[in-house]
Amino acid sequence: MTEPVVPVLVVDSSRPTRQSRRGWLVVLVLALAALAAGLAYQLLYRSNVPAAVEGPAYLYIRRGAGLKAVLDSLRQPGQLSRPEDFACVARWRGYGSPARPVRPGRYTLPAGTGNLDLLRLLESGRQDTLVFTLRPFHYLPQLPRQAGRQLDTDTARLHMLLADNAYLVGRYGLDTATVRTLFIPGQLRLCWPTPAAAFLDSVAARHRRFWNAKRLAEADSLNMTPVQVAVLASIVQRETAQPTDKPIIAGVYLNRLRRGQPLQADPTLLWPLHGLGTRKRVLNVDKSVDSPYNTYRHKGLPPGPITTPYPQALEAVLRPAHHHYVFFCARPDGSGFSDFAATFAQHKQNARRYQHHLDSLKIKR
Repeated sequence: MTEPVVPVLVVDSSRPTRQSRRGWLVVLVLALAALAAGLAYQLLYRSNVPAAVEGPAYLYIRRGAGLKAVLDSLRQPGQLSRPEDFACVARWRGYGSPARPVRPGRYTLPAGTGNLDLLRLLESGRQDTLVFTLRPFHYLPQLPRQAGRQLDTDTARLHMLLADNAYLVGRYGLDTATVRTLFIPGQLRLCWPTPAAAFLDSVAARHRRFWNAKRLAEADSLNMTPVQVAVLASIVQRETAQPTDKPIIAGVYLNRLRRGQPLQADPTLLWPLHGLGTRKRVLNVDKSVDSPYNTYRHKGLPPGPITTPYPQALEAVLRPAHHHYVFFCARPDGSGFSDFAATFAQHKQNARRYQHHLDSLKIKR
C-alpha cells in the first residue's frame, strides 16, 4: 500500500514578498528619521558656547547692526565652537528679519548654551546690565567721551542735550553752568546701548538718592542749596586728596563766606584757563583772568562747579570742621596735607615755605 503524497510549499527566499519589502521600508524610514532628529538635535540644542577661561563671554550688538554684523562678532575666537552651525539656524529661523529683528545690547553667552536657546535670548532682547563708572570730569565735553568709551550712547545727542539750556532747566532745574552738579562720581548699572536722555535720567536718579532728607536738612542748616554745596565741594576736592583735610578746608571756605571775604581759591583761576589737571602752580598773572570763576575778583561762589565732586567732598561741606582758620597752604613735604592759619602773617610764612619748595623742584607753572 502506497503512502499518500503530502504537498510541499517551497518558498524562494531570493525574491522578497510585498510584506517584507514594506517592513524594510519602514525600518529605513525610521532610521532616517532618527538620524535627522539626531542631527537636528545636535544643530539646535548641542552646546555651542565653550566654557570661558577668564569669566563669561559677551556679545556686543550695536544699534543698527544686522545679521551679518552679529555673525561676524560670533566668528571671533572664543565666542562659539561652531559659528557656522549658529549661522545656519539663524537663517533658518529668520533672525534679522522684520519679524525677528536684531536687538542691540550686551548679551552674556552662558557656557553650554545651544544655538536655539542663544537665538531665543538674542531675539528677546534680554540683555544684562553693566557697571558704568562715572569718573570726575572738569569740563562738559569730557562727559560724552567718557560715556562713549563705556556705553553705546549717541555722544552727539548727549553733547546737544548738555548744551540745551531750556531742556536742562525744564527737566532737571539746572542750567548749562550748574548741570555738572547733577553728576556724582560712582557706579551706575546701565544697559550697554543707553540713549543719551536715558543716561542723564539715570544720573539724575542717583543724584536724588544721594540728596535724601538728612542731607537736605544739613545743607539747609548751612543756608545752602544742594547746588551751592556741590560747587563748594568741587573746590574742596581740587584743593586736597587727603580725606582728613577736606572738612577743615571746607570750614575755611565757609568761614570766608560768612565774613564776606573772597574765597580766593586757586583752582577756580585755572578752570577758565583749562589748566585743571595740567598746571601745578598758580601765578600772579592768573589772578587777573577775566572770568566769573575768578574768586580773587568776585566774592561768593562761582557760577558752577569746577569739577564733579565725589560724595566724600560733598559730605565734607555738609559736615565741616569748626575752627577759626581762614587761610591754608599745601605743606612743602609733598604729603598732600595742608598747613592752616588764622592770621595772614602766619599764612604768609606757610606760603613762603611752599613757594620755596616749588622753586627747588623747578616747577614754574
